[in-house]
Amino acid sequence: MFRLDHQHAFLTGASGGIGLAVTQAFLQAGACCTAVDRGAQASSELLTLQQEFPTQLRYVSCNVTDSAQIDHAIGEAHAHFGAIHVLFNNAAIFDMAPLLQSDEAMYERIFSVNVKGAFFVMQKVLAQMTHLGIRGSVINMASQAGRRGESLVSHYCASKAAIISYTQSAALAMAKHHIRVNAISPGVIDTPMWESVDALFAKHEHLQLGEKKKQVGLAVPLGHMGSPQDICGAAIFLACDAASYITAQTLNVDGGNVMS
Repeated sequence: MFRLDHQHAFLTGASGGIGLAVTQAFLQAGACCTAVDRGAQASSELLTLQQEFPTQLRYVSCNVTDSAQIDHAIGEAHAHFGAIHVLFNNAAIFDMAPLLQSDEAMYERIFSVNVKGAFFVMQKVLAQMTHLGIRGSVINMASQAGRRGESLVSHYCASKAAIISYTQSAALAMAKHHIRVNAISPGVIDTPMWESVDALFAKHEHLQLGEKKKQVGLAVPLGHMGSPQDICGAAIFLACDAASYITAQTLNVDGGNVMS
């Protein structure tokens, strides 16, 4: 039930962190994967995966804020592996500032990638699925930040709340096409991005470097930060037939931080 054989997965933000871990997990579960990120070339980690899965993995460069590039990436994916069955909609950026200092430029950067980019990747993949009659699965990446506000992280929190809302709306719209749309809401996950996140908290909360990361890990009910690999089981579950009666849901994978 938890295999993805004969499935084609399209994954954004796939060069590192959660996106890379889920790409590897999907490959190991038998899927062919189109890994998408904004770099002109695949990351060294993706290149290593390509050596292990030479016929299952292909990299396509795409800036998800550019509609034409999204169209190109989906077209390249379809030309190489055929119809897309699974979308792992993961590309996102993070920034933070006190509310009264959060300027328009920061707002535009975050919403352009996290909301506009995510929505139009989803819309365009869903358009292909419905056109081809694919009973596919979309997995949007939300965050525990989308479940609540944070005084220093207003734009990011709002962007991830939008993902939860879009997931619900898209699921209702796609139900008649037998396409499932769900989201995963990670908690604090120890990815390379956390170095910059920790540095931003140190700046705004006057902390020592590393202190915020330690604090948030200890505050998790399970007692530690998660790893990118902790997201993989949920992603495979939502992608495969084991979750065939699940849609419009946002699954918390956060060590108990959010209860719903």
